[in-house]
Amino acid sequence: MGASQSEVVIIGGGLAGLACAVTLADREIPVSLYESRPRLGGRASSFADKQSEQLIDNCQHVSMGCCFEFNRFCETVGIADSFQRAAELYFVGPDSIGPDSNGRQFKVNRFAANPLLPSPLHLLPAFGGLSYLSWSDKIQLARGLKQLAIAIIDLENEPTIADWLVAHGQSSAVINRFWNVVLVSALSESLDRISLSHARKVFVDGFLRARDNWQVLIPTVPLEHLYGTVIQDYLKQRGSKISLQTGVENIRIDGQQVTGIQLRDGSEIDCPRVVLAVPYQRVFDLLPDEFPGREKLTGIQQLESAPITSVHLWFDREITSLPHAVFVDTLSQWMFNRSRLMQNASTESGYYYQVVISASHNLTGSARQGRTQSEIIGEVVRELAMIWPEANAAELLHSRMVTEHQAVFSVKPGVEQLRPSQHTQVEGLYLAGDWTSTGWPATMEGAVRSGIQAAEFLLADLDRPETILLPPAQSSFLSKILFRL
Repeated sequence: MGASQSEVVIIGGGLAGLACAVTLADREIPVSLYESRPRLGGRASSFADKQSEQLIDNCQHVSMGCCFEFNRFCETVGIADSFQRAAELYFVGPDSIGPDSNGRQFKVNRFAANPLLPSPLHLLPAFGGLSYLSWSDKIQLARGLKQLAIAIIDLENEPTIADWLVAHGQSSAVINRFWNVVLVSALSESLDRISLSHARKVFVDGFLRARDNWQVLIPTVPLEHLYGTVIQDYLKQRGSKISLQTGVENIRIDGQQVTGIQLRDGSEIDCPRVVLAVPYQRVFDLLPDEFPGREKLTGIQQLESAPITSVHLWFDREITSLPHAVFVDTLSQWMFNRSRLMQNASTESGYYYQVVISASHNLTGSARQGRTQSEIIGEVVRELAMIWPEANAAELLHSRMVTEHQAVFSVKPGVEQLRPSQHTQVEGLYLAGDWTSTGWPATMEGAVRSGIQAAEFLLADLDRPETILLPPAQSSFLSKILFRL
């Protein structure tokens, strides 16, 4: 089967592949995208829950104000209006003056910027108002944040953030009730496996660099609608070909040059340029045993992954009107009130809440320590009832637990040295995926950036060089002075 000599084949319809496809299609480069699943979106996808008759997301995917490339991508393809920007977060933690036992009381802390203060001081009152930290804890935290912001990191010999925090005088209370809460949610990994550099990026880019970077953007439609229908239509309107349920068997390489691909049904497609936008675990399955630059890619075989678990709950009544909540000192980490957040939400099947547990290593496989899914769900429900007593009177109509076992790559020390460029030594072969070298952890921002970077390299090879990525974000005046950002 022949193909145009200007055609680009993209293997993989996740966010990385979609970002690359959109970037190329907008520049009138013919694109053919092949996705083995029946839908686009990759890990950012939905599935039908038969009992509730609703589309539910395999995992909650949120963006932040600092995710400039992802947010621009959403504007470009017309899905930006399907996100709700949360300019106020709700941290739920034990009241610092309450009992510290099973009978402890929980308090909702509203976290928002002070409009009268310049960045980064605009968040100081919000941090200061966290009830579950004492004033000595808050002073200690402020010192730790400043030390982290000005830290000079040797990527060849960096510690974990857990070791760094202990070495810099952060108490177990501050580590458990602040650093752990923010970093595990942001990076989906435990503190003893998070590198210092990635932890620093979360706080510098998310909280310290500019005013609105910390705000969270939450989808208000199922991910299936976000990354499936709308983007698929966008690409087709620009002449791109989308082939779903079409798996690729391998990429053909002759000497130094890509010559085509073979589909799983045996079909051969000739093409001079291929963007491989699949999870890192599948890369070598699609490539020949030998090809130029193979040794430079072997680092991805050392990457490790971390799981994220979602507990989906439907009650016969509303247990809280909060649109979301961040939990402290509990198994549950985030709650999303889907009945409040989703456009055209129906409560016919019950009031729907999604609870997210990142870095859920202890909830998978043998690490469950004998706990069944129903027991884990029961623990989550008990935590909700401990925070919102209304849940005690509510009937749980339906529940299910979903774990994405390879949700993200682990941002361990040394991981940056394992991540490859989007450009390879094979002429016409490019890589895209959040696992490639983007400077970002495994996020939707990282995935989109990788797709754009792959497109930049490809355009340069076509003698159409163009800088597409946005310039680095500017720090506020005070951030430059206080933290040398």
